[in-house]
Amino acid sequence: MTSNGFKLEARSTGDGSFSLFSPEFGEAFHSSRGALTEAREKFVEPAGLERFPPGSSLRVLDVCLGTGCNTAALLEACGSQQLTLQWWGLELDQEPLAQALASPAFCAQWQPGTVACLQELCSGEGMLWGDARERVQPLVEQLKGQFDLVLMDAFSPSRCPQLWSVEFLGALGALLRPEGKLLTYCSAAAIRQALRLAGLELAAIEAPCGLQQHKQDWSGGTAASPSPVAPGPRLRPLTVMEEEHLLTNAAEPYRDPGFSLDRKTILQRRQQAQARAMQEGKVEGTSAWRRRWGLTGNHQ
Repeated sequence: MTSNGFKLEARSTGDGSFSLFSPEFGEAFHSSRGALTEAREKFVEPAGLERFPPGSSLRVLDVCLGTGCNTAALLEACGSQQLTLQWWGLELDQEPLAQALASPAFCAQWQPGTVACLQELCSGEGMLWGDARERVQPLVEQLKGQFDLVLMDAFSPSRCPQLWSVEFLGALGALLRPEGKLLTYCSAAAIRQALRLAGLELAAIEAPCGLQQHKQDWSGGTAASPSPVAPGPRLRPLTVMEEEHLLTNAAEPYRDPGFSLDRKTILQRRQQAQARAMQEGKVEGTSAWRRRWGLTGNHQ
């Protein structure tokens, strides 16, 4: 049972790995293809760990820790590359991690020692429980420009816009080293626009089966950095189609000045801004963009 009284539902995903479903948000924690597969394809592989010399220590922030799957997958990958982690985590609810660690299925999907290391990290000073908007601000004050990786895995923008605002993403971007990367499964135009407004360069994370412009999975996520993102493992430049996506009303970002607005207010203000932009002829409607590119998916 979470702090809001909703019982999380354990699920086995397509690759057999452990995941959860949140009735409160109406969303699964991971894609149906598999929690472990998603962690590797959208966070570990795009991180490009091979660019760090053996013996390096990486400074990493896991935003919306959830079950700890992304961090556990990163721990194993870093072990094989002889890298160590200086780790921080942001999470509001302790229940997903507790439920995962209590699950034999979750513990069995990792190499020996990974779960113990994950538990050690999550019980240390780097684990920051509470509203991520409040906890990130002291982190920026103390460690601005010092992170190699930020893993952004919040629930979808429509469900949790508080953590996808220009302001919050800007704070995450401020933590990055010049060559650091923010990685997220999200390829929504509003999120990519917010990352650009934060001064970050963008690249796309490839869809599981490569670029498929006429299917729902034409993009697997987004990488952002203060410096241009070189093509690499699972990374590619944005296509013309994706650049045009950022000129539609879908690219109106979420805004939360002062880190104080609730979900309803953020969504309402964005809808009002979208309506004004359309009335003034400043942007193209998303439906016209979809028709032009023959898209059937639901990237917003």
